[in-house]
Amino acid sequence: MKKVHFTENYLLNPHHPVTVFVIGAGGTGSQVITNLARMSMALRALGHPGLHVTVFDPDTVSTANIGRQLFSETELGLNKATALVTRINHFFGYSWSAEAKRYPDVRQKEEMETANLFITCTDNVRSRLALWKFLKGLSGKGPVDHRTPLYWMDFGNSQTKGQVLVGTLREKIVQPSSQEYIPVPRMNVITEEVDYSQVREVDSGPSCSLAEALGKQDLFINSTLAHIGCNLLWKMFKEGKTAYRGAYVNLDSMKTTGIPV
Repeated sequence: MKKVHFTENYLLNPHHPVTVFVIGAGGTGSQVITNLARMSMALRALGHPGLHVTVFDPDTVSTANIGRQLFSETELGLNKATALVTRINHFFGYSWSAEAKRYPDVRQKEEMETANLFITCTDNVRSRLALWKFLKGLSGKGPVDHRTPLYWMDFGNSQTKGQVLVGTLREKIVQPSSQEYIPVPRMNVITEEVDYSQVREVDSGPSCSLAEALGKQDLFINSTLAHIGCNLLWKMFKEGKTAYRGAYVNLDSMKTTGIPV
């Protein structure tokens, strides 16, 4: 029988929009946030209350961002999270939130809000380890509400390759009995799959131009990953289950390989 993870029932039948934190609003994050806006609209058309997204990013829009990331010249100098969320709220009529800062903020650990779904679109190891250290202490077993961390989806890429992976933040997600599938209550998050102590992180700094930026990351690697990851989320909401917890993408070979649960 095929292994399947059944989506936490709370996400399928909530009394209010599902809370989502997107950390990073750059090349991948700007694409993911736009896809989530479309996804929320589609969910609402199906009778679901949709999503409430909060975006975190301390950076501002530069000339090098225009073209590869979803920003325009009119947004130069604006905070990335604020620019994206303002545009989406105007276009879709939402009331999503923007925070011009990093998440988590260890100085305000006791006061930090949490969400049902965390999505990381950052380009460094430290941010993932900091988030995991924070989230590990929140994987309780109590009743689920809008503040309960349930899933973590992470996006990462090099110039022409990348991966997206979703894992569970609770010790296990209650699964229904099934005669057709083998239910999988727990999926590893990215920090349980990758030994980051073996990763040599090189901070290359911001690019000064679009041409320089394209030398680091190809034009469509971010949007390709964003579409694949958001499609996985869409199926988890619409179908209530998934046979895959992520995918590897290689634009050089034009291959996408699913990661089974």
